[in-house]
Amino acid sequence: MKLRAKSLLSILRNNNHQPHSPPNHHHQQQQHRTLVKVRLKWVKNRTLDHTIDTHTDLKAASLLKSAITRSSTGFITSKSISDWQKLLGLTVPTLRFIRRYPTLFEEFPHPRYPSLPCFRLTKFGTTLHNQEQSLHQTHEADTVQRLSRVLMMTKNKMLPLQSIHPLKWDLGLPDDFDRTLVQKYPDHFRVVKGLNGLLSLKLEQWPEEFAVSELQKSSENRKLGSFNSEYRQFKRGQTALAFPMSFPRGYGEQKKVKAWMEEFQKLPYISPYDDSSIIDPNSELMEKRVVGVLHELLSLTMYKKTKRNYLRSLREELNLPHKFTRIFTRYPGIFYLSLKCKTTTVALKEGYRRGRLVDPHPLVQLREKFYYVMRTGLVYRNKGLDMIPQLDSLANDEVDVAEQEGSEEEECEIGDDCSDEEASEVEEDSDED
Repeated sequence: MKLRAKSLLSILRNNNHQPHSPPNHHHQQQQHRTLVKVRLKWVKNRTLDHTIDTHTDLKAASLLKSAITRSSTGFITSKSISDWQKLLGLTVPTLRFIRRYPTLFEEFPHPRYPSLPCFRLTKFGTTLHNQEQSLHQTHEADTVQRLSRVLMMTKNKMLPLQSIHPLKWDLGLPDDFDRTLVQKYPDHFRVVKGLNGLLSLKLEQWPEEFAVSELQKSSENRKLGSFNSEYRQFKRGQTALAFPMSFPRGYGEQKKVKAWMEEFQKLPYISPYDDSSIIDPNSELMEKRVVGVLHELLSLTMYKKTKRNYLRSLREELNLPHKFTRIFTRYPGIFYLSLKCKTTTVALKEGYRRGRLVDPHPLVQLREKFYYVMRTGLVYRNKGLDMIPQLDSLANDEVDVAEQEGSEEEECEIGDDCSDEEASEVEEDSDED
């Protein structure tokens, strides 16, 4: 930890050195640059919106599956889920939603109250649940690393459990991670009472090998086997790492935008695992550090995206400014903000190519099977399950759901198919926290 703090101090001292600056103002001045201020319109991306829409239903069905498997009776009642609509992020009543997917959820009358509908997993749902449990065990080391890295980015190396639980599905954590992982890895994690009195997950040690960001890894991988020494220079504090950017149509060639982003990329890259307390909170260096933290956190998720409200709950622990969500609309080449499903979701654009994840995790591939079962049940729910025998082969077959979703739709600028009302909502909401 001390070495990482020294590394950050070295960056602050070595970059933008001004030998004639007064000593007492030197540290503050070198954190500021003259970035061109550009205000960009929000641009709708139909392909990412469609992906987010799909994942909303998939996540809701997965959470219902987990609720059934946690139940001591092996089923849930319509009464117990009647007020779960907001919790599941649904735009329709929960009962209507669960009845859409008879291939996953089997409806039957309550043993004691025949008029009360109940739901349990079908054989397909049970098979997929068992496969998921097996995957969690197989990739447990990866899960431990991902959770550790999230905690390593925080000020006190701990997070309230109530802030982690909403991120379970996004981070690919087991449903009972706060019990199983803590018991199995006591040298990594411990549940403690935080300063605010909330139960929190605390990191017990600092694994130095985990303190390498995804941006640093991808840059190093690009340089392997080549004569380019950019990454080695970066490690010595002599250059900056650039964020991959993919601008909406029409933005990338604007001179003002290009000048702005070139200056932004020249700012020194601050690792999200470095202590940021010595950085001027109002400096542009801190702004780039915030971009790096959000980039890393989204990189650690299964789908390179999460809800904006989930990030807000981590603001203080991650040392983010009060109105940090403005970053998402200020850097549309890095992030995409979606308003689908009556919520706001932020996605990392580099994680997708033509609407598909660039490097899907095995858990994502299993979830594609899960979604295929859901869609098949939606199509055939009025014709009988005997019409879909192909589901029996899902135990060993991989289903490429994205291939079946149709061709990609290009991005459109505001004023085309995107409403001005949506645009104003993004701009206004991005200023609130």
